[in-house]
Amino acid sequence: MINISEVLIMGNMERVMKRVMKRGMKRGMKRGMKRGMKNKIVGLLLLIFCTCSAAAPNVLPMRERAQLINQVLDDRLQNLLPGLMRREGIDMWVLISREYNEDPILKTMLPANWLSARRRTILVLFDPGEGKPIERLAVARYAVDSLFRKSWDKEKQPDQWDSLVNMIKQKQPKRVAINQSKHFALADGITATEYDAFSQALAKQSAIQLMSSEKLAIAWLETRSEMEMQFYPNLIELGHQVIAEAFSNQVVKPGVTTTEDIVWWLREKVLDLRLQTWFHPTVSLQRSNNETFDHVDAFTQRAQSQIIMPGDLLHMDFGLTYLRLHSDQQQHAYVLKANETDAPDYLKKALASANRLQDVFTGHFKLGRTGNEVLKLSRQQAIKEGIKPSIYTHPIGYHGHAAGTTLGMWDSQGGVPVQGDYPLHVNTAYSIELNAATFIPQWNKEIRIMLEEEAYFDQSGVKYLNGRQTQFHLIKSE
Repeated sequence: MINISEVLIMGNMERVMKRVMKRGMKRGMKRGMKRGMKNKIVGLLLLIFCTCSAAAPNVLPMRERAQLINQVLDDRLQNLLPGLMRREGIDMWVLISREYNEDPILKTMLPANWLSARRRTILVLFDPGEGKPIERLAVARYAVDSLFRKSWDKEKQPDQWDSLVNMIKQKQPKRVAINQSKHFALADGITATEYDAFSQALAKQSAIQLMSSEKLAIAWLETRSEMEMQFYPNLIELGHQVIAEAFSNQVVKPGVTTTEDIVWWLREKVLDLRLQTWFHPTVSLQRSNNETFDHVDAFTQRAQSQIIMPGDLLHMDFGLTYLRLHSDQQQHAYVLKANETDAPDYLKKALASANRLQDVFTGHFKLGRTGNEVLKLSRQQAIKEGIKPSIYTHPIGYHGHAAGTTLGMWDSQGGVPVQGDYPLHVNTAYSIELNAATFIPQWNKEIRIMLEEEAYFDQSGVKYLNGRQTQFHLIKSE
């Protein structure tokens, strides 16, 4: 088997793939290629980054990004969706959007060269059963690439709604689901206008009742495929590299650089990488003064720009978007004083306490257990161990704050109704976001170590996608 970590993307996918294919065939992969596995292997072997140096990682050119996005989407529709639809007992899923007002789930199903819906775009996913593949149909004016077969001819059937209803009558599904949800925003993508029009058209010709796709919609968004997990860790690694550079003397000059200087350096860095942030980063600091940590200020207000000085404890919240997946990371740095070579022991102990909280928390992840149950058990154990915890972890994937199990909010440490009652499923990814408060006698105040790292939950438990912070980034005072 070829180790994908050996493959380097240098902006020439064709050359790389020729090399990989040649090696693969020499190792007995010919038969797999002949059975239609070529595209899958291409997708699996595409490395997203070439880390030629920690400061200058490369990303795929736009054309190759599009090819990989479409391969991943096709794989998800072929190999992931059927099991999810059958698990939730839905044999027809209808997604409807008008141009520039897209259902968030429909957007995840559009090919890479479709940046929005076109006119009214209706996607239909139908499970004929008996082990047959999911039918992917587009009741739309335009063909949706090769991912969804065009199934409406306006010249023959001018009314788009009638065409959709005729298709439903022909397929005879038992349950027709639409993206309507009271409690999960990402599963509530159909607009009132589209719902009314679809309901009225359906009622004229059929007795079929529409139902909510809520659980299926969440499942589609939260479940990560094997192909996605080939490159998701690389995105997280890239985020770590950017944070390390931002928290270094390449960027920070104590006594001169401000926290806002780092924020805007991050924004420029992301543009240089030809990527995007999905939220405006924040950089804040804690130091030996009379200021106290305030949850409301920390989560509702932007920190004022402050000049970074020796002895400061810095904090960063930063996230990237690449290949339709997201990162969300928080780490700390310490600014060394003139006579220091490492962070003080009292700060390292505070970091160790936050790391212990991570272990306690992820140790309670269990298939079928709800977010509220994990939160309660984790807080109970942490408090028993002398840790002062605050846990506010969320799913991540197609969205930064994604659909799925909510495991606490900073202002809801007693549990989150409905979203927190949703159970954990395997093959899902989370931003393990939390903080641990520690009283520092040397500063005569309580500080918070606020950490956030991406992790993957499967049958074996929780695994960080690219490690976690266990040591401070160190910035010298020059």
